[in-house]
Amino acid sequence: MSEAEEPLFAEQFQSITANIGRAIMGKPDVLDLAVTCLLAEGHLLIEDAPGVGKTSLAKALAITVQAEFGRIQFTPDLLPSDVVGATIWNRAANTLDFQPGPVFSGIVVADEINRASPKTQSALLEAMAERQVTVDGTTHPLPRPFMVIATQNPLEHEGTYPLPESQLDRFLMRIEVGYPSKQAELDILDAHGTDNPLDSLRPVVDSQAVNALADHAGAVFTAPGIKRYLVQIANATRDHPSLVLGMSTRATLALQRASRVRAVSQGRDYVLPDDVKQLAVPVLAHRLLLNPQARARGTPAAQIVDEVMSSVPAPVD
Repeated sequence: MSEAEEPLFAEQFQSITANIGRAIMGKPDVLDLAVTCLLAEGHLLIEDAPGVGKTSLAKALAITVQAEFGRIQFTPDLLPSDVVGATIWNRAANTLDFQPGPVFSGIVVADEINRASPKTQSALLEAMAERQVTVDGTTHPLPRPFMVIATQNPLEHEGTYPLPESQLDRFLMRIEVGYPSKQAELDILDAHGTDNPLDSLRPVVDSQAVNALADHAGAVFTAPGIKRYLVQIANATRDHPSLVLGMSTRATLALQRASRVRAVSQGRDYVLPDDVKQLAVPVLAHRLLLNPQARARGTPAAQIVDEVMSSVPAPVD
């Protein structure tokens, strides 16, 4: 896309979110973040109570972009081979054949990911970081687009096996869906009381178009002042007195990628400080590790992010 095509990107972005909004009503901000995460080629962690539409959001997104949908229900007895697949002996052909697991899908839902053992959780690490899977010494590439949408239930106190920092850092964003407003819930009762909204949903773009949008967003101009701003934010988290673990370099890159998508979704071909500010909490909060004193005070990580953003002056040039 050229500069003249920036509005086209914004129109396609809005058409994707509007289509998902037919199934997930009353949550435009959540849908914007989910689509931003997809076009930034990242992975999404949704932490919220049961029944607020986490899995429906993932299915609606997969239908909208015409991507193959895979779902993995994480349980304590789930094995890594149940996620990535396994090599199976084919007696008829006298060969060893690889049977791909559900991770070989465009959009993969890892439902209640923190209920599985660390060994099974780690089966997703290579897939999420390198978009490939290695089984029995053979590497298999994953499709593009490829996005993991993991869910976890905070009511279970992070589940049996809390996600380690190395895995959390591989999620571009963590969001909450939240309960709808009273009016939105009334609209849901009227529109979805008898029918499943996903049944009538149709694609608005295909995978090739999604890849083109992602490629274009990755080339959006980021001024040197914005890059210095990102590095200053990272250093501020590393020096914050309430944190024992600040932003990684992967987090800095993630914030830049997401900011580029937000910029072009607004019809611009350059990143502004406001793009960074708007995405700081969903991109950074889950990556920060609070010290024992901050945890004892019940300080939310989002509050620390807000403090950091307030302490770092935004570039004015």
